[in-house]
Amino acid sequence: NDDGTYTGFIKVHLKLQRPVTVPAGIRPPSIYDALREVNLAEMTEKRTSFYLPLDAIKQLHISSTTTVSEVIQGLLKKFMVVDNPQKFALFKEMRKDGQVLFQKLPLTEYPLYLRLLAGPDTDVLSFVLKENETGEVEWDAFSIPELQNFLMILDKEEKDKIQQVHRKYERFKQRLQQTLKEARGKPG
Repeated sequence: NDDGTYTGFIKVHLKLQRPVTVPAGIRPPSIYDALREVNLAEMTEKRTSFYLPLDAIKQLHISSTTTVSEVIQGLLKKFMVVDNPQKFALFKEMRKDGQVLFQKLPLTEYPLYLRLLAGPDTDVLSFVLKENETGEVEWDAFSIPELQNFLMILDKEEKDKIQQVHRKYERFKQRLQQTLKEARGKPG
């Protein structure tokens, strides 16, 4: 462009391990909705959670002035994800000497500029959207339905673990009783 900016495409791999929250019962936006900037996700209070396909790839057309923060927000908007953008981070993935290296990008970085510097080879550089691993969970960033979902998952995991322990000790008890029964008839 005359002002020195340029546009191009980047591919972003979605490697999300946790479910995302989307509006329930809403049709995907049409091209007319996008042109009128209608956000259907804001028109309903109903929410549901699901897992995005692991390593889905989304191609984005962005400008040289588009920041990492805007890329994350754009991806969430495209998939109608209503989760807080702070729960996600954009990483650059590089392959070097047979190793895969990830580096979290600052929110103010310009991904198209990085893509231009690296060239078209995705082995040299690719972009990955992952959960933001800050080390400390920011519970305030989660909605009430998400927190309830976490509690349900934890309850199920707890019940499964309790059943495993009960089965283990029930088998042990049965073997012990069998061994005692066999030993009763023998001297010593």
